[in-house]
Amino acid sequence: MKKDVFKKGFTAIELLISVAVLIILISVIVYSFTTLKASQSMKNATQTVLTSIDKARSSSFASINSSTYGIHFQSDQVVIFTGTVYTAGTGSNEVMILGTPATISSVTLNGTSGTTGDVYFQRLTGVPSKTGTIAVTVGNRIKTITISATGGSSLN
Repeated sequence: MKKDVFKKGFTAIELLISVAVLIILISVIVYSFTTLKASQSMKNATQTVLTSIDKARSSSFASINSSTYGIHFQSDQVVIFTGTVYTAGTGSNEVMILGTPATISSVTLNGTSGTTGDVYFQRLTGVPSKTGTIAVTVGNRIKTITISATGGSSLN
């Protein structure tokens, strides 16, 4: 009788190679997912800031309720307020949360830099009280939003 030289089953080398390939695939998928999530967070945060600026400007331009409207920038949120001075906790304030992990890392208005800042828009013209930039950060990515002298905002 002849002995079977080849036995059925997997060798240790085959198992190690399969596990290594599986680990590499999982690493690529996790990295891609993390990058996609960061990109989406950045897109959402910058859109929130741009939309808020545009809403405050257009509300002032239209002179809704015969009022001026402004924006208060904080690290984790943007607040649309009525009038020329921001007051926390006012019932008419409209708070827009940026969402983790996005933050406003820098607010530079008329040369003054910090992590918070306010700008309001003139009634009927929409001209801003201050011009400058707002830096939105997610991880090591930074996007800059610019408020121009006409009140328009753009993403750089």
